[in-house]
Amino acid sequence: MHQTAASATNSPAETSVRTAVVPRPWHASAALCHRELVRFFRQRNRVIGAIGQPVMFWLLFGAGLDQSFRLSSSGGAAGQSFREYYIPGTLALIVLFTAIFATISIIEDRREGFLQSVLVAPVPAWSMVLGKVAGGSLIAIAQAVVFLVLAAAIEGVSSYGALIHVTALLLASAVGLTGLGFVLAWRMDSTQGFHAVMSVLLMPMWLLSGAFFPVPVLGPEAGWGQWVLAGVMRVNPLTYAVAGVRQLLAGPQLAESLRLPSLAVCWGVTVAFAAVMLALSARVTRVRIQGDLQ
Repeated sequence: MHQTAASATNSPAETSVRTAVVPRPWHASAALCHRELVRFFRQRNRVIGAIGQPVMFWLLFGAGLDQSFRLSSSGGAAGQSFREYYIPGTLALIVLFTAIFATISIIEDRREGFLQSVLVAPVPAWSMVLGKVAGGSLIAIAQAVVFLVLAAAIEGVSSYGALIHVTALLLASAVGLTGLGFVLAWRMDSTQGFHAVMSVLLMPMWLLSGAFFPVPVLGPEAGWGQWVLAGVMRVNPLTYAVAGVRQLLAGPQLAESLRLPSLAVCWGVTVAFAAVMLALSARVTRVRIQGDLQ
């Protein structure tokens, strides 16, 4: 009877313990996402630097190259200044750098011991991936929207309804790029190594996305260099995000002039890239490096 009474006495506490440790992956994802947002917006210099550099590039490149840059007159696209052409590239630059460098927090969390606590928590690995990727993507899209509104006010857009469409496409691109940063940051144990890899990877990825110059139109007189350049640009997933944003902001006439892929193709490639990067991010968390064991 004594054991029965003790069992009855402890039953509510045991039930409470069992209830407390029930895995809640969506709550964990939301908490990690909120943590990323709070960490970012508390660092004012990081906020200013992330949006200030692309805006400075847009103004300086737009002023410096405006006189020497003109698109072909075919398709009714003549007369577009470089500053107008460079708007999608600036948006891509903001999303690319902010989304990928937001994942540097993985290395910092591992060094501080926070990541090890998350890894042993009773939640699936995908919830951690989702929280980190969602936080980085929201940070990137928030800054992109600020510049998008500024550019729309200065240069104008084909329709203001397109701004919502552009934001959605940029968000899908941000998810893929944050996932790419997650995959690369997971295997590194130093921020210096991460910056080195990102510097080698990011600038070519951005430059070869059609952000700075269009994809070459290949003809019989095209040399092997143009064929290689066009091939690399067409396998770059960021090319399709930039092309989609360009069509939405400038209209279909420019798309015909530059022979851009259709909007459906741009959406398909961008969403597929995001899905693949999310899957790879979840898979790479199965790998443990030396820092996870300390």
